[in-house]
Amino acid sequence: MKRTIGVVLFPQFQILDATGPVAAFEVGGRFAETPYDIRLFAAEPGLVASTSGVALPAEGFGAAGAIDTLVVVGGDGVRGAAQDPSLVGFVREQAPRVRRMASVCSGAFVLAAAGLLDGRRATTHWSRTGAFARAFPQVRLEPDRIYVRDGPVWTSAGISAGIDLALAMVAEDLGEPVAKRAAQQLVVYRRRPGGQSQFSALLELDRPDGRFGGLMGWMRERLDQPLGVERLAQEVAMSPRNFARAFLAETGVTPAKAVERLRVEAARERIEAGGEPIDTVAEAAGFGDAERMRRAFLRAFGQPPQALRRAARA
Repeated sequence: MKRTIGVVLFPQFQILDATGPVAAFEVGGRFAETPYDIRLFAAEPGLVASTSGVALPAEGFGAAGAIDTLVVVGGDGVRGAAQDPSLVGFVREQAPRVRRMASVCSGAFVLAAAGLLDGRRATTHWSRTGAFARAFPQVRLEPDRIYVRDGPVWTSAGISAGIDLALAMVAEDLGEPVAKRAAQQLVVYRRRPGGQSQFSALLELDRPDGRFGGLMGWMRERLDQPLGVERLAQEVAMSPRNFARAFLAETGVTPAKAVERLRVEAARERIEAGGEPIDTVAEAAGFGDAERMRRAFLRAFGQPPQALRRAARA
């Protein structure tokens, strides 16, 4: 029996959010006895224009029928999509009927608007985490993950992460060997060597329009020093309590988590670039000792520093 993959589009969607997962499911199905049945849906049937101007043909919601997995894409038009009663209603109605529900990139806003992420762990594109955390505080946001699975609901980070998510679903449905063959055919990693994290992108917390951009640069220059909430708050002339609250609202992460990320990324660059002793890197990055750095790497990348060094040299 074929598994039907339904992909929800809306005007001004990001085309790779749709075509990336579609390709992963299509190629994965080639190596299975029964391929996936992939269908595109939208509030209005017909061509749906992406932000690139390229349009894809979609069926109306009324033609949906039985769907195994529903995937909601993201893109610049997601704000309107999350406020569209027809689209949000369709997603909400499908939730108890489908086996799995998923979002790619900012498509998480639609799932959250439908109430499907309440109390669940979820992720979205790093640039949207602050806005998402403010809009949906009831969601347990994990902003550094490539994708998150919480029960039957899956969410993924920006654009290419939709391929990671789809390959993980292929592995669940058809087995890991099929997912690996699909990844080879697509010339992508089955699992990214740096672990399932959008870590580097999140270091763009200091983007020009960010409230704490100057602070992030200041932190990078002092990673080997103590960087507790009190010291950070003092640097921006705020009380520790107000600073911690404002920083979380702006970035989607706590100050302590941001410091750890900056330290891990700085350490990773040095570990992959040269042959410095692990202890030396740990001290220079502000971890104090190699064991603390190892635990931070496992949280961020799912691998210890030595594994990343070996991968960089392979």
